[in-house]
Amino acid sequence: MAVRTAAQPIPSTTTKATKAWWRRPWIGPLALLVLAFLSFSLPPYLAFDPAQSRVPAPEGFPAHYWFLVGHVIFGSVAMIGAVLQIWPWLRRTHPVVHRYAGRAYVFAGVLPSGLMALTIGSQSPFGPVTRVSDVLAAVLWIGCTIAGWRAVRERRFGDHRKWMIRSVTLTFSIIVNRVIAPIAMIVLEPQIPTTFGGSELAYSQSVGAISAWGGLAFALIVSQLILERRPAKKPAIAR
Repeated sequence: MAVRTAAQPIPSTTTKATKAWWRRPWIGPLALLVLAFLSFSLPPYLAFDPAQSRVPAPEGFPAHYWFLVGHVIFGSVAMIGAVLQIWPWLRRTHPVVHRYAGRAYVFAGVLPSGLMALTIGSQSPFGPVTRVSDVLAAVLWIGCTIAGWRAVRERRFGDHRKWMIRSVTLTFSIIVNRVIAPIAMIVLEPQIPTTFGGSELAYSQSVGAISAWGGLAFALIVSQLILERRPAKKPAIAR
Protein backbone atom coordinates (compact mmCIF):
# COMPACT_ATOMS: atom_id res chain seq x y z
CA MET A 1 0.00 0.00 0.00
CA ALA A 2 1.29 3.44 -0.91
CA VAL A 3 1.80 5.88 1.95
CA ARG A 4 1.12 9.55 1.27
CA THR A 5 3.81 11.87 2.62
CA ALA A 6 3.31 15.41 3.81
CA ALA A 7 4.86 16.71 0.60
CA GLN A 8 2.21 15.06 -1.54
CA PRO A 9 -0.83 17.30 -2.11
CA ILE A 10 -4.29 15.92 -1.47
CA PRO A 11 -6.32 15.81 -4.69
CA SER A 12 -9.00 18.47 -4.83
CA THR A 13 -12.50 17.50 -5.89
CA THR A 14 -12.97 20.96 -7.37
CA THR A 15 -9.77 20.63 -9.40
CA LYS A 16 -10.86 17.23 -10.70
CA ALA A 17 -14.25 18.61 -11.67
CA THR A 18 -12.63 21.56 -13.45
CA LYS A 19 -10.30 19.30 -15.38
CA ALA A 20 -13.20 17.02 -16.29
CA TRP A 21 -15.14 20.03 -17.58
CA TRP A 22 -12.33 21.20 -19.83
CA ARG A 23 -11.83 17.67 -21.14
CA ARG A 24 -15.49 17.75 -22.24
CA PRO A 25 -16.06 21.20 -23.75
CA TRP A 26 -19.00 19.91 -25.83
CA ILE A 27 -21.59 19.73 -23.06
CA GLY A 28 -22.20 23.50 -22.86
CA PRO A 29 -22.63 24.06 -26.62
CA LEU A 30 -24.80 20.95 -26.85
CA ALA A 31 -27.10 22.21 -24.10
CA LEU A 32 -27.39 25.60 -25.84
CA LEU A 33 -28.13 23.87 -29.16
CA VAL A 34 -30.90 21.83 -27.56
CA LEU A 35 -32.41 24.93 -25.90
CA ALA A 36 -32.30 26.82 -29.20
CA PHE A 37 -33.92 23.92 -31.02
CA LEU A 38 -36.69 23.57 -28.45
CA SER A 39 -37.27 27.34 -28.39
CA PHE A 40 -37.98 27.15 -32.12
CA SER A 41 -39.81 23.81 -32.30
CA LEU A 42 -41.93 23.67 -29.16
CA PRO A 43 -44.04 26.91 -29.05
CA PRO A 44 -46.35 26.13 -32.02
CA TYR A 45 -47.48 22.94 -30.30
CA LEU A 46 -47.95 24.48 -26.86
CA ALA A 47 -50.64 26.69 -28.36
CA PHE A 48 -52.73 23.55 -29.12
CA ASP A 49 -53.79 25.16 -32.38
CA PRO A 50 -53.72 22.80 -35.40
CA ALA A 51 -53.33 25.81 -37.68
CA GLN A 52 -49.84 26.38 -36.26
CA SER A 53 -48.60 22.86 -36.97
CA ARG A 54 -45.44 22.71 -39.08
CA VAL A 55 -46.39 19.26 -40.39
CA PRO A 56 -49.43 18.98 -42.68
CA ALA A 57 -52.03 16.51 -41.47
CA PRO A 58 -52.45 13.44 -43.71
CA GLU A 59 -55.90 12.70 -45.07
CA GLY A 60 -58.05 10.35 -43.03
CA PHE A 61 -56.17 10.92 -39.76
CA PRO A 62 -57.92 13.81 -37.94
CA ALA A 63 -56.11 13.06 -34.65
CA HIS A 64 -52.69 13.49 -36.30
CA TYR A 65 -52.09 16.92 -34.77
CA TRP A 66 -52.73 15.71 -31.21
CA PHE A 67 -50.41 12.76 -31.63
CA LEU A 68 -47.85 15.22 -32.99
CA VAL A 69 -48.31 17.51 -29.95
CA GLY A 70 -47.67 14.60 -27.59
CA HIS A 71 -44.66 13.46 -29.60
CA VAL A 72 -43.10 16.92 -29.51
CA ILE A 73 -43.77 17.56 -25.80
CA PHE A 74 -42.55 14.16 -24.62
CA GLY A 75 -39.67 14.37 -27.08
CA SER A 76 -38.64 17.68 -25.51
CA VAL A 77 -38.51 15.95 -22.11
CA ALA A 78 -36.30 13.27 -23.70
CA MET A 79 -33.91 15.85 -25.16
CA ILE A 80 -33.51 17.72 -21.87
CA GLY A 81 -33.14 14.43 -20.02
CA ALA A 82 -30.51 13.28 -22.51
CA VAL A 83 -28.39 16.38 -21.85
CA LEU A 84 -28.60 15.77 -18.11
CA GLN A 85 -27.77 12.08 -18.51
CA ILE A 86 -24.57 12.64 -20.47
CA TRP A 87 -23.37 15.55 -18.30
CA PRO A 88 -20.29 14.01 -16.59
CA TRP A 89 -20.31 16.38 -13.60
CA LEU A 90 -23.93 15.56 -12.77
CA ARG A 91 -23.36 11.81 -13.02
CA ARG A 92 -20.31 12.00 -10.78
CA THR A 93 -21.44 14.44 -8.11
CA HIS A 94 -25.22 13.86 -7.99
CA PRO A 95 -25.91 10.20 -8.79
CA VAL A 96 -29.42 10.37 -7.31
CA VAL A 97 -30.35 13.22 -9.66
CA HIS A 98 -28.82 11.23 -12.50
CA ARG A 99 -31.04 8.24 -11.69
CA TYR A 100 -34.23 10.30 -11.46
CA ALA A 101 -33.38 12.16 -14.67
CA GLY A 102 -32.81 8.78 -16.30
CA ARG A 103 -36.26 7.58 -15.28
CA ALA A 104 -37.82 10.77 -16.64
CA TYR A 105 -35.85 10.32 -19.87
CA VAL A 106 -37.18 6.78 -20.33
CA PHE A 107 -40.75 6.93 -19.02
CA ALA A 108 -41.73 10.58 -19.56
CA GLY A 109 -39.65 11.09 -22.68
CA VAL A 110 -38.59 8.33 -25.03
CA LEU A 111 -41.31 5.74 -24.50
CA PRO A 112 -44.40 7.96 -24.93
CA SER A 113 -42.75 10.08 -27.61
CA GLY A 114 -41.50 7.00 -29.46
CA LEU A 115 -44.91 5.31 -29.42
CA MET A 116 -46.50 8.44 -30.85
CA ALA A 117 -43.71 8.66 -33.42
CA LEU A 118 -44.66 5.16 -34.58
CA THR A 119 -48.22 6.37 -35.17
CA ILE A 120 -47.53 9.65 -36.92
CA GLY A 121 -44.49 8.22 -38.72
CA SER A 122 -46.55 5.48 -40.30
CA GLN A 123 -48.92 8.16 -41.61
CA SER A 124 -46.32 10.72 -42.66
CA PRO A 125 -47.54 13.07 -45.42
CA PHE A 126 -44.03 13.04 -46.91
CA GLY A 127 -44.45 9.71 -48.66
CA PRO A 128 -43.69 6.01 -48.16
CA VAL A 129 -39.90 6.33 -48.10
CA THR A 130 -40.09 8.79 -45.21
CA ARG A 131 -42.64 6.58 -43.44
CA VAL A 132 -40.26 3.63 -43.47
CA SER A 133 -37.47 5.78 -42.03
CA ASP A 134 -39.71 7.29 -39.33
CA VAL A 135 -41.05 3.93 -38.20
CA LEU A 136 -37.59 2.33 -38.20
CA ALA A 137 -36.14 5.25 -36.22
CA ALA A 138 -38.96 5.02 -33.65
CA VAL A 139 -38.46 1.25 -33.24
CA LEU A 140 -34.70 1.66 -32.79
CA TRP A 141 -35.19 4.57 -30.37
CA ILE A 142 -37.60 2.62 -28.18
CA GLY A 143 -35.63 -0.62 -28.45
CA CYS A 144 -32.24 0.89 -27.53
CA THR A 145 -33.78 2.75 -24.60
CA ILE A 146 -35.51 -0.33 -23.20
CA ALA A 147 -32.31 -2.35 -23.61
CA GLY A 148 -30.37 0.32 -21.73
CA TRP A 149 -32.95 0.43 -18.94
CA ARG A 150 -32.92 -3.35 -18.55
CA ALA A 151 -29.13 -3.38 -18.47
CA VAL A 152 -28.91 -0.88 -15.63
CA ARG A 153 -31.61 -2.71 -13.68
CA GLU A 154 -29.50 -5.86 -13.99
CA ARG A 155 -26.38 -3.86 -13.04
CA ARG A 156 -24.74 -4.49 -16.39
CA PHE A 157 -23.33 -0.98 -16.46
CA GLY A 158 -21.11 -1.51 -19.51
CA ASP A 159 -24.07 -2.65 -21.61
CA HIS A 160 -26.17 0.16 -20.13
CA ARG A 161 -23.67 2.75 -21.36
CA LYS A 162 -23.57 1.26 -24.88
CA TRP A 163 -27.34 1.14 -25.31
CA MET A 164 -27.89 4.59 -23.88
CA ILE A 165 -25.27 6.08 -26.19
CA ARG A 166 -27.31 4.70 -29.08
CA SER A 167 -30.54 5.97 -27.52
CA VAL A 168 -29.21 9.49 -26.92
CA THR A 169 -27.79 9.87 -30.44
CA LEU A 170 -31.19 8.85 -31.82
CA THR A 171 -32.79 11.45 -29.54
CA PHE A 172 -30.63 14.19 -31.01
CA SER A 173 -31.01 12.94 -34.60
CA ILE A 174 -34.08 15.15 -35.02
CA ILE A 175 -31.80 18.20 -34.87
CA VAL A 176 -29.70 16.80 -37.71
CA ASN A 177 -32.90 16.06 -39.60
CA ARG A 178 -33.91 19.72 -39.35
CA VAL A 179 -30.49 20.86 -40.54
CA ILE A 180 -30.49 18.54 -43.56
CA ALA A 181 -34.00 19.51 -44.70
CA PRO A 182 -33.33 23.16 -45.73
CA ILE A 183 -30.05 22.15 -47.38
CA ALA A 184 -31.89 19.51 -49.42
CA MET A 185 -34.56 22.06 -50.33
CA ILE A 186 -31.98 24.55 -51.62
CA VAL A 187 -30.09 21.91 -53.61
CA LEU A 188 -33.14 20.21 -55.12
CA GLU A 189 -35.40 23.19 -55.83
CA PRO A 190 -33.71 24.08 -59.17
CA GLN A 191 -34.38 20.48 -60.26
CA ILE A 192 -38.18 20.68 -59.90
CA PRO A 193 -38.73 21.27 -63.65
CA THR A 194 -36.28 18.52 -64.65
CA THR A 195 -35.67 15.73 -62.12
CA PHE A 196 -39.15 15.99 -60.59
CA GLY A 197 -41.03 16.75 -63.83
CA GLY A 198 -42.52 19.89 -62.32
CA SER A 199 -44.10 17.97 -59.42
CA GLU A 200 -43.98 19.86 -56.12
CA LEU A 201 -45.20 16.69 -54.39
CA ALA A 202 -42.27 14.62 -55.65
CA TYR A 203 -39.91 17.41 -54.63
CA SER A 204 -41.29 17.69 -51.06
CA GLN A 205 -41.33 13.92 -50.59
CA SER A 206 -37.70 13.70 -51.72
CA VAL A 207 -36.68 16.41 -49.27
CA GLY A 208 -38.52 14.61 -46.47
CA ALA A 209 -36.92 11.27 -47.31
CA ILE A 210 -33.40 12.69 -47.51
CA SER A 211 -33.70 14.50 -44.17
CA ALA A 212 -35.32 11.52 -42.42
CA TRP A 213 -32.82 8.93 -43.60
CA GLY A 214 -29.92 11.37 -43.21
CA GLY A 215 -30.76 12.04 -39.55
CA LEU A 216 -31.09 8.32 -38.82
CA ALA A 217 -27.83 7.44 -40.59
CA PHE A 218 -26.01 10.22 -38.74
CA ALA A 219 -27.21 8.90 -35.37
CA LEU A 220 -26.15 5.32 -36.11
CA ILE A 221 -22.73 6.34 -37.43
CA VAL A 222 -21.96 8.75 -34.59
CA SER A 223 -23.01 6.25 -31.91
CA GLN A 224 -20.79 3.57 -33.44
CA LEU A 225 -17.83 5.95 -33.61
CA ILE A 226 -18.30 6.83 -29.93
CA LEU A 227 -18.50 3.16 -28.95
CA GLU A 228 -15.37 2.29 -30.89
CA ARG A 229 -13.35 5.20 -29.51
CA ARG A 230 -10.61 3.98 -27.23
CA PRO A 231 -10.56 5.57 -23.77
CA ALA A 232 -7.55 7.71 -23.03
CA LYS A 233 -4.84 5.93 -21.09
CA LYS A 234 -4.44 7.05 -17.53
CA PRO A 235 -0.92 8.17 -16.54
CA ALA A 236 1.02 5.65 -14.51
CA ILE A 237 1.20 6.37 -10.78
CA ALA A 238 4.40 5.57 -8.99
CA ARG A 239 3.93 3.44 -5.91
